[in-house]
Amino acid sequence: MENQRPPLPPFTEETARQKIQMAEDAWNSRDPERVSKAYTVDSEWRNRNLFIHGRAEIVQFLTEKWKKELDYQLKKEYWAHTGNRIAVRFEYEYKDASGQWFRAYGNENWEFDENGLMAKRYASINDLAIEEKDRKLR
Repeated sequence: MENQRPPLPPFTEETARQKIQMAEDAWNSRDPERVSKAYTVDSEWRNRNLFIHGRAEIVQFLTEKWKKELDYQLKKEYWAHTGNRIAVRFEYEYKDASGQWFRAYGNENWEFDENGLMAKRYASINDLAIEEKDRKLR
């Protein structure tokens, strides 16, 4: 079962939404190993200006990310889907080591293999400094 990650493509709107919720739940766990298992062994990412290849780099990237992005909380939203692709809008909040809060906004384009593992993830992300009182995600 580790080689498959249902729901499998081609996606319906319902199964695309399930896939999005599964991703949100995994990322909110802040567990790099758990998150990495949703991706192919040779998955390709573009995350901001970084290019990440494979599960080992995903784990390394997320480990470093969550050392700097403290109290991370993410919300993903369905945007569109077709066949084996899903588009997502998201926002997440975190604070840095100095206590400054940020909200990050962005879009992701996902492509899945026949086993339901994400083979490609392209993320465009922008950060906005916010006051703690302006947080929306708790």
